[in-house]
Amino acid sequence: MTAEVQISSILNKVMKIDAVEEAFSLYIVHKNETRGQKYATISEDLKKVFSSLNAEQQEVGVKHFLLLTAETSNLSRLQLLLSLLEQLVVESVLPARMVCEAIMTCEKLQYQRQNFWVECFKLISKILSGVDYKGVRSVMKSCKEKAQSIPADLNASIAPQLKALMDVLELIFDRNACLLPGYFIVTEIQKAYPNNTNWPHWKLAKLLSSFVEGFRPLAQMISIIGRSKMLPIVEHSGGGQDNLNTSWLLDTSTLKLTFKGNLPYEKDLLEPQTKLLRYVLEQPYSRDMVCLMLGLTKQMKQRCLALEEQMVELMVAAMEKSEEEPVQMEVSTEENTLSSASHLLWQHLSSQLIYFVLFQFASFPDIVSALHKKLAEKDLKKGRDHLMWVLLQYISGSIQRNTLNTLLPVLCLCDFLYPEKDPLPVPDYNEPISSRQLAATSIWIHLLKKAQTENKDIQRPVPNAFKNHHEFLQHLVLSNNTQLTMGSDYRIAILCNAYSTNQDYFTRPMAALVETIFGSQKPGQTPIATPSGMSNGPTTPLSMEVLDSLTVHSKMSLIHSIGTHVVKLAQSKSHLPLAPALVETYSRLLVYTEIETLGIKAFISQLLPSVFKSHAWGILYTLLEMFSYRMHHIQPHYRVQLLSHLHSLAAVPQTNQVQLHLCVESTALRLITGLGSTEVQPQLSRFTGEPQVLVSVESEELNRAFVLTLARAIHVTRSGYESLSGTWYKTVLKAIMTNTPHSWANHTLACFPPALNEFFQTNTVQKENKQQLKKAVEEEYRNWASMTNENDIIAHFTVQGTPPLFLCLLWKMILETDRISPIAYKILERIGARPLSAHLRKFCDYLVYEFANSGGGQHVNKCVDAINDMMWKYNIITIDRLVLCLALRTQEGSEAQVCFFIIQLLLLKAAEFRNRVQEFVKENSPEHWKQSNWHEKHLAYHRKYPERFAPDGNMDQAGGNSSSVYNTLPVYFGNVCLRFLPVFDIVIHRFLEIPPIIKSLETLLEHLGCLYKFHDRPISYLYNTLHYFEHKLRDKASLRRRLVSAVIGSLRDIRPSGWSLSEPYQNYLRQTDDKPWNPELDYYIHLVERVVDTLNGKPPIPPTDWRFNEFPNAGAHILYVTCVELMAVPATPSVVAGFLLDVVFKGYPMIPVKDMELWINAVGQVLAALPDAYWNEHHIRLTQILESMKVWNYRNTPFQLFNFKECHDGLLENKFAYSLAVAHSLWHHSGVGQMSFFPRFIKEHIQPHVQNEEQLLFACHLIGPFLQRCKPEQLFEVTVCLREMLEQVDKPGDQLKYMDPVCDLFYHIKYMYLGDMMKSEVEGIFRKLSPALQVRLRFIAHLNPDENTATGAASTPAAVTPTASAPVSTNPPPGPVN
Repeated sequence: MTAEVQISSILNKVMKIDAVEEAFSLYIVHKNETRGQKYATISEDLKKVFSSLNAEQQEVGVKHFLLLTAETSNLSRLQLLLSLLEQLVVESVLPARMVCEAIMTCEKLQYQRQNFWVECFKLISKILSGVDYKGVRSVMKSCKEKAQSIPADLNASIAPQLKALMDVLELIFDRNACLLPGYFIVTEIQKAYPNNTNWPHWKLAKLLSSFVEGFRPLAQMISIIGRSKMLPIVEHSGGGQDNLNTSWLLDTSTLKLTFKGNLPYEKDLLEPQTKLLRYVLEQPYSRDMVCLMLGLTKQMKQRCLALEEQMVELMVAAMEKSEEEPVQMEVSTEENTLSSASHLLWQHLSSQLIYFVLFQFASFPDIVSALHKKLAEKDLKKGRDHLMWVLLQYISGSIQRNTLNTLLPVLCLCDFLYPEKDPLPVPDYNEPISSRQLAATSIWIHLLKKAQTENKDIQRPVPNAFKNHHEFLQHLVLSNNTQLTMGSDYRIAILCNAYSTNQDYFTRPMAALVETIFGSQKPGQTPIATPSGMSNGPTTPLSMEVLDSLTVHSKMSLIHSIGTHVVKLAQSKSHLPLAPALVETYSRLLVYTEIETLGIKAFISQLLPSVFKSHAWGILYTLLEMFSYRMHHIQPHYRVQLLSHLHSLAAVPQTNQVQLHLCVESTALRLITGLGSTEVQPQLSRFTGEPQVLVSVESEELNRAFVLTLARAIHVTRSGYESLSGTWYKTVLKAIMTNTPHSWANHTLACFPPALNEFFQTNTVQKENKQQLKKAVEEEYRNWASMTNENDIIAHFTVQGTPPLFLCLLWKMILETDRISPIAYKILERIGARPLSAHLRKFCDYLVYEFANSGGGQHVNKCVDAINDMMWKYNIITIDRLVLCLALRTQEGSEAQVCFFIIQLLLLKAAEFRNRVQEFVKENSPEHWKQSNWHEKHLAYHRKYPERFAPDGNMDQAGGNSSSVYNTLPVYFGNVCLRFLPVFDIVIHRFLEIPPIIKSLETLLEHLGCLYKFHDRPISYLYNTLHYFEHKLRDKASLRRRLVSAVIGSLRDIRPSGWSLSEPYQNYLRQTDDKPWNPELDYYIHLVERVVDTLNGKPPIPPTDWRFNEFPNAGAHILYVTCVELMAVPATPSVVAGFLLDVVFKGYPMIPVKDMELWINAVGQVLAALPDAYWNEHHIRLTQILESMKVWNYRNTPFQLFNFKECHDGLLENKFAYSLAVAHSLWHHSGVGQMSFFPRFIKEHIQPHVQNEEQLLFACHLIGPFLQRCKPEQLFEVTVCLREMLEQVDKPGDQLKYMDPVCDLFYHIKYMYLGDMMKSEVEGIFRKLSPALQVRLRFIAHLNPDENTATGAASTPAAVTPTASAPVSTNPPPGPVN
């Protein structure tokens, strides 16, 4: 007999009524004993039947039971039947979840069957506590679905049904019952009704909305205050995705921020962040960050409509700004040159448009159509020429790859922007603005040519407005009688722009451009000798005005011609040098990011390898010089690639030439020291499998410089600061120690980050015995004196395995005889350039030992004179290599001081170097892009101070013998002063390590600080120096002042007023007395205001061409000059940081109410870029805030006083909200390495002060927003701290008032981040919590609060997707015991 039959038979006993009973139902009185026995029997029969069934059969039986029950019209009998079912659940015969699901899926469960509906939901309410969380969630979803079946127009007959259903939902939503984590419920509600659509039954709306509102405290705790108004500093994104703060990422299609969990976040956080994207787009050199923010990659070629829209908005905004500018004058002014702020903005937009359209992130015809639509609503005409110029840039370069139809929308835009019926006047082609004024006509010419190529007819003439322009261009291009030469006008540029896609007309003007910089000299002709080597061809480059007047397509043709010419010249083996004008022009073309493929990419990956392959050492030397002294904003992966090439190049035998080897090492040194702190880790991480390509095989100096750069990068970014295990630089350090084993002095190790210090303490290298070195030198000198046969002497000192002591011998030779034997020159040539480095290291160690043990006085002067003779008289070594080697040798104690004393004497005692520096600084300007006569000044300098790379009088300086190690190569850019700059950087840092020699450093800065006029990154160098040596300079205000004064003061003649330091600080620098300066709060308010204004698009600095600046844009510039000034203020870090914080806490009355979040954003950015010592004051302030909350004496709740908007707008007590806002801003702008200290900060500075509930909530507000910035192991530590703080607060007998939001935070951490990772840690703490907390947290703790024993494990709900890295639990949580 089947289960259905058995159940039907049993239920018939209940429902069966005989005729007599039915007839006398009003008079019969049933005995309770008889009825009880009867139903006990029925219950026992049902129990037997269901106990004998398997799970599947039980489910079928229950469904059949419900169908039969639904047909009962008698209410008491219906209640009886359902009570039988309840009894089976209570006695564990049937699982509660199965019964609930069977009820909810029963086809008879319809609101029209009032009794059945009501009693079924009552049954569910009774047994729901025995259902696991998945079953409860299923019931909740079914209840919402059933509610939809009830009519919206309620009447009294339906009210009981809806109440019964709501009673079940209220039970599920009851936070005290805790049948289901509230986090699940709010997730289900938010998923079911996204974006306020698909509304629930109106009767449920209040219940659902109230529950969702209950999660606003959690949303507040995990939201960054002012997040929607925060703006980043856009720097070079050399680190890619790993180096970008993930908080800046936006959804590609909606531009919305991404948040963890379906929670009721504030409205402004859920809106499209168009302001953020537009701000980033406006910044020069921001395209990489834009792509990273939007998740765009070149390989995917994904069109982004939001990006298109913002590009259009920016161009319209640029048109509006053009309307505000004064009318252009006929004479040349800044407004009609190409260096005004307006021109620079349009130039940037042009670069952005080309890039995003080229990689198909945006559609050109759609952008043009959208522009037309937007401009049709406005009357904007002043900027139309600039807009046409931007569109011409793209059209001329891509017209071959596009059909005519895709470009035709431009013509409609032209018609709208140029409605004139009369022809426009022909512009003055002597002004650079003429290229813009003819852009629209040039577009027409390109499109007419395209139509002709496609055999199509545009079917419209050139508009009347362009008639004169068109005739002018036609006349220019067809005037074959007129020879085109590059003069002071812009006719050739205009012709190139208009006809770059028409080879019949384009060849002639491009040939004229090429002729201007190539000259007429052909391979095979004799080069012109100059003091600096050999010169060949024109020396005046194309000006930036001319290059800026060329379209991208014309620039691409020009740079392609240059690259082809260089390769052909290299392959011709003619030994002809490149024309100076060509090289200078080439370097200027490489600043244009829109021609990167033919520019820097081709230079690094094609041109240099080709020249090297042809062994054209002169050309290679020139190109490396160009890279060292003329290149700006080269992306870090190209620089690291070149560094790898240089290390390979240094190992090739043919490069063992003195001048070429010096150039290779100097270029490598500049590349290494020029790596930005945030660039080091991402670039090193790319080579973890092959770190040897980044380090030198032989040059200990380069590898030591690499270690110093590494130390600085670790210190500034804090990435890998304390532990070496698993760090990104471990393999590089091992490669360095394998190639060039070395050690560091204790005073240097003391400045290293702990992990780096530990590495060198562990990997020690045996120190050389200086006395043995002296004996070895004496022995070799006796050998030299005793040998008479020249061949024997040469063989002895050049045979492999001979100690590298020859420079020591030469020095003794000069010291004792005041001359050098001619045989010595032959030995030096045989040794070669590269092995001489080992001799130089021994020589430095020997010098230090000799000076340390000399009697002083005249003997020291004689020793220094001998060294100077080696450099300036005999040209055996150069001062930059000698000083670099001396500065990087490992010397301890008094010997270290002696070493730096020698450096000071070499740099200052003799006049040779000082005279060269003073002359060079006086006669030259670092703004090479503005000069046309650099080469003339360069030659004049080298005539006055010729630089020779061969021992005096021995070798032919202009020698054509390419095999000679002294073969002279043409020098176009470099000199000893410029080569010394990166060495001077290192020297200053090494002096700072040893306090007793600080006075010597001040003397060096006084005499040589002017050289920083030519430093390519002066502010960055100051920032790195003050940051890295903060602990050394903390109590040396005068030295900080001297450093800043020397570096920034060197630029006073070439930079406009107000370009860097504030006026109060400049007055401080100008002080001649030692009167103390203690700036007050208004000074710091002014500094922060400069940052705020810059981020708002109103920088307080003069318009700047960022292509030739050390920083990519105004935001980065203002941040670092502000940090430099703050670190140089004569006050301790705690005082400076205190005033910075008081800009918000005390200065808020002077800040516009609507701008408060912008100011907090700026304070956070500045603090994040300062050293740790400045953070300490902020930490102290936070602990003080926590201590002030020991007693809560406020009428408002903590959630009200921690809500920034509510406090700020409502004029409530603001210290809590402002403290949170500043902390959020600081940590939001902190890098990945800085955030690695977040767990320790919470444990050491926050946790000890949390003793009550309000303090715990404050801690949650601090921690919550930055959970997503923590790595899994860090998140683990933070969560443990949170749970321990909860235990501290959960005191016996005290009921927590805000336990639900705190518990919600733990569920958020579990389901969004950690999964079951916390299980083992939580169980111990769980047993110590109060029962109310145990009930609420039981789905996390995997424990039954009544039994206090483990009965199961919770799983992550399907509705909530955990992060990929978080482990997911697999078992359901236990239901409460009945």
